[in-house]
Amino acid sequence: MITSVGIVSLLVKNQDEALDFYVNTLGFEKRTDQQMGPNYRWVTIAPRGGSTEISLAAADTPDKAALVGKQHKEYVVMVLFTDDCRRDYAELSAKGVKFNGEIRDEPWGLEVVFEDLYGNQIDLVQSRATPS
Repeated sequence: MITSVGIVSLLVKNQDEALDFYVNTLGFEKRTDQQMGPNYRWVTIAPRGGSTEISLAAADTPDKAALVGKQHKEYVVMVLFTDDCRRDYAELSAKGVKFNGEIRDEPWGLEVVFEDLYGNQIDLVQSRATPS
């Protein structure tokens, strides 16, 4: 029986700049950064305390490079949960993160979409179950 999602992959142009964005801008933690042979580097990150990791996979072919920032077309690549959407919106905006609009009050909670450094859309949600 499948019990959890361990790692998902995200194609990136440059693993170092993606690592910098996710760790130093979004506050994720680096879980793995290991050279796995002459042409392959395994890099994973995760929100602090989170169980699902994201593999920052190098787009090492022209076909893969063409998909960077477009893996999910115009849909969000991931949903990140927060305990304070307004705080995170202010902090990330101050760091230069591009938001696609203002925070919206939706039936499920507060929500706003932002982009990573490659244009991937990421949904930031403060669930109604999380105290405001």
